Amino acid sequence: MVVRKRFGQHFLHDPAVIRRIMDAVAPSCAERIVELGPGRGALTWGLLERAAELTVIEIDRDLAASLERDARANARLRVLVGDMLEVDFERLRAGGAASADGPLPPVRELRPEATKLRIVGNLPYNISTPILFHLLRQRDAIADMHLMVQKEVADRMVAEPGSKQYGRLTVMLAAYADVEKLFEVGPGAFQPRPKVWSAMVRVRPSLEPRFSIGGDAVLKSLVSAAFSHRRKTLRNGLKALMSSQDIETCGIDPRLRPESLTPEGFGRLATRLSQLAGMARHGG
Repeated sequence: MVVRKRFGQHFLHDPAVIRRIMDAVAPSCAERIVELGPGRGALTWGLLERAAELTVIEIDRDLAASLERDARANARLRVLVGDMLEVDFERLRAGGAASADGPLPPVRELRPEATKLRIVGNLPYNISTPILFHLLRQRDAIADMHLMVQKEVADRMVAEPGSKQYGRLTVMLAAYADVEKLFEVGPGAFQPRPKVWSAMVRVRPSLEPRFSIGGDAVLKSLVSAAFSHRRKTLRNGLKALMSSQDIETCGIDPRLRPESLTPEGFGRLATRLSQLAGMARHGG
């Protein structure tokens, strides 16, 4: 089968890695799973054996058709051709149309506690971060995610304050999810071989922010401003948004650089920024 470079296709084929992923996901017969980018089905058939229902989302129509024709396919497998970034996971959870391609077959009745989706997938490396945030925006439909990403991205996802990997991605994910790096995967596990190492991560989203953030848009604006001036202190990097006194009001030294501040610290700053905006609106 032809590999289409525009889709960033690297097909997992290593049985040992496949087993480790299946063990990490540990699907059960009461669960609904959505597999992103199933490719040639390395994980698909093992997931289908164990899950109550499996929906796969594949952008390559030829690969999707091959999965549908496979002798192992059955009524519990639904194949959706489309772009991961355009899928409405909340509607998918409800059994409605998940994309412009039209409605999906009806969802079987399942126990209420099993209706949230479990996401499993190998994310295209060039758009993994947008996909992560697309999924988190619909986190009320998602129980957890097991995702293969570039190792560099995984390191940024779980980075500790003070490290060079720590940045915007770390902070924004920390506000809405518990993230765990499970294991690394070498290039030889894929065909064709990528030029980089990969890593499997587990993401458990939280419906409500895990600490006070003053609003998603406010946190995003503040974190972007801070890390756009990574080498500057918070005082200088955030001076267009808040004063040194405002930063100190949050119990934070304005002389710190952004990579030294914890996600919770950014949350305190964002909460203060929201308060300042509210005071300005009301003439306070």
